[in-house]
Amino acid sequence: MSRHDAPQHHGLGTLEPGTRQRAQLPSRIADIAWTALAVLVALWAVWASVGAVRGTTAWAYCAAAWVLLAVALTMRVFAVRRRTRG
Repeated sequence: MSRHDAPQHHGLGTLEPGTRQRAQLPSRIADIAWTALAVLVALWAVWASVGAVRGTTAWAYCAAAWVLLAVALTMRVFAVRRRTRG
């Protein structure tokens, strides 16, 4: 089969109703959102920890950041488990 005869694949394909890609779209958007949230809260937690050690940030901000990171990661894990079960 030559290069010109090979089938062409262009990205995800159409997102028309009833397609597999359209059905997966909400979970992919949720994955991106939870991952972005976890990354931002992790950066905030590290920044707050460094600030608390240097004495420029209150320890309460550091503790709140780590608690929120734990909550965000827990919710991310629950979302993945729920999707794989059902």
